[in-house]
Amino acid sequence: MIKTSMVLGQETKVLGSWFKLHFVENEGMAMGISWGGELGKYSLTLFRIVAIGVIIYYIYTLVKTNASKGLIAIMALVLAGAMGNVFDSLFYGLIFGDSTHEVASFVPWGTGYKSFMQGNVVDMLSFQLFRIPNWIPGYGGQKFFPFIFNIADAAISIGIILIIVFQKRFFAEPEQEKSAA
Repeated sequence: MIKTSMVLGQETKVLGSWFKLHFVENEGMAMGISWGGELGKYSLTLFRIVAIGVIIYYIYTLVKTNASKGLIAIMALVLAGAMGNVFDSLFYGLIFGDSTHEVASFVPWGTGYKSFMQGNVVDMLSFQLFRIPNWIPGYGGQKFFPFIFNIADAAISIGIILIIVFQKRFFAEPEQEKSAA
C-alpha cells in the first residue's frame, strides 16, 4: 500500500506528531546498513534465505519435541517477519517501477527498478515520541527514536525481545534433570 500510494520520502501524520507513515526504501539491513553493492545484496539475501531455512527447521524441531507453545508462536512471528523482508528483496525490484520521483506502479514482470534479489525493503513506520533536549551535548535536538521500520522488522524485534524476556520459561531444564544433578 505504501509503495503504490506514496512517493519516496513522503510523510503522513497518523496520530498527532508522534506517529507517522514515512516512506523510505532500505537497500540493506537494519538501520540502512548495506554491504558492497550488488554482490553484497546477493550475499545478504542468500544469508536471509538460509536463516529462514534454519528457523523453519528449528520450529519443526520445537513442534516434534512438544516445546512451549509460546516459543513456537514467537518463532513463527520471527519467521513471518524474516519472510516478509526477503519477499521484498526478492521480488519488489522485479514488479514495481521506481518510487523516487513518482508513486510506484506495478510493471510487467522483470521490468522493474532492480533485478531478482536486488529489491529494496519498504520501511514506513516512524515513531517520534519526543526530541532530546537541546541542553544534552552531542544529541540535543535530535529525535529520540529516529528509526523508520516496517511491520516485518517489528515482528522480528518483538519476537527476539519476547524470547529474551521469557528465556527462563522457554529454556528451563526439565525437573528430572534438575533433581538428578
